Amino acid sequence: MRQLLVIILLAVTGGMTLAQDNRIDQRLPDAPELAQPRPHTVGVRTIDLLYTDRPDVLTGPEARYDRPLRLEIWYPADPDTADTGGTYPNVQMANSTATVTLHGQAVRDAAPDQASGPYPLVIISHGYPGNRYLLSPFGEHLASHGYVVASIDHFESTYENKLGFASTLANRSPDQLFVLDRIAAMSGEDDGFLSGLVDADNSAIIGYSMGGYGAVTSAGAGLSQAAMGSGMAPPSALDALAANSATYQAARDPRLKAAVAIAPWGAQHGLWDAAGLAGIEMPLFVIGGTQDEISDYAGGIRRIFEGAVNAERYMLSFQGAGHNAAAPMPPPAEALQQGGPGSPYEHYADFVWSNVRMNNIAQHFLTAFLGLTLKADDSMARYLDLTSAPWTEPAGDRSWPGFAPRTTRGLVVEHLPAER
Repeated sequence: MRQLLVIILLAVTGGMTLAQDNRIDQRLPDAPELAQPRPHTVGVRTIDLLYTDRPDVLTGPEARYDRPLRLEIWYPADPDTADTGGTYPNVQMANSTATVTLHGQAVRDAAPDQASGPYPLVIISHGYPGNRYLLSPFGEHLASHGYVVASIDHFESTYENKLGFASTLANRSPDQLFVLDRIAAMSGEDDGFLSGLVDADNSAIIGYSMGGYGAVTSAGAGLSQAAMGSGMAPPSALDALAANSATYQAARDPRLKAAVAIAPWGAQHGLWDAAGLAGIEMPLFVIGGTQDEISDYAGGIRRIFEGAVNAERYMLSFQGAGHNAAAPMPPPAEALQQGGPGSPYEHYADFVWSNVRMNNIAQHFLTAFLGLTLKADDSMARYLDLTSAPWTEPAGDRSWPGFAPRTTRGLVVEHLPAER
């Protein structure tokens, strides 16, 4: 009987440990300087938007429908907020019917810190499939540094609602720009928690995988004629994103001042040609793993970095990492129970690098990049202008601002100026 009680107790406490392990705010002891949270208490709210009268590319060329978009919004909270930390319950886990509870620093529905605003806007866009929590470590972190961060559940592209790929191709960039427009409008209203909170004239997009495809497209790289004939979507579904389309050129939003593309998908399939990539004229930060098996590091990710010749651009490479470099949150504890192809674990994890370490490194560099580009904080430049060997050579110890000794191994940072 005593043995049975011990087993039950271990099962119960083990379950509690699982729940508490799912933290999105982890910092390793060797995390670089700017990965540390800053003074702002963080609030979080969930809102629903409706993108009306959109082409329904999965039904037919004449069909129209409304796209529901759920957002998780992190923001600087009133410094007098008494609570710290909170939970994100019922989060769908990848490759599973299970839901999990995540834990972080954000306080649900906290009053915003209006006095210190307005704050630049950062839009986060997940992969295919994904959800608004996949990049949540960036949401909480950037809000602590004085940004409003809106992470999107892209309809027909989430774990719960994954439909045909053509919808993601056609809708990813328009979704991103719609969210920018709606949040700007809500900030301009007289009431609501976003009232006066957002400096939408200084906005950025962080996109991962298909979100990175969207970020590159939203930043000014219209699709090529090869993309129109790729067979991945009906040509009519992509017409509005073509580089030579008047509709695409009219949709470019001058409030978007910077873009971050993590493992961006598409260049390896010729979705942008040289002229399309040259259309990016805003600062661009590209992140990739040198063994990316989905987006193709050399033939896809680097092609974007090298081809965006009219942009001031940076690239962070994780040597040996695959497609999950930098972006995904750590695998939920529940995902550790099963590995292998198609498992929940492999959707989040990298085979070489720790998720938390990659999250911390990316948090550091993106804090510097967005501080420089959205806040005009010139003190951030020192964290970006670094010396690296070519990505093809093993990256060893270097003296980088914000990094402790021996913590630059396996990292390559490159910087190319705009050619015009």
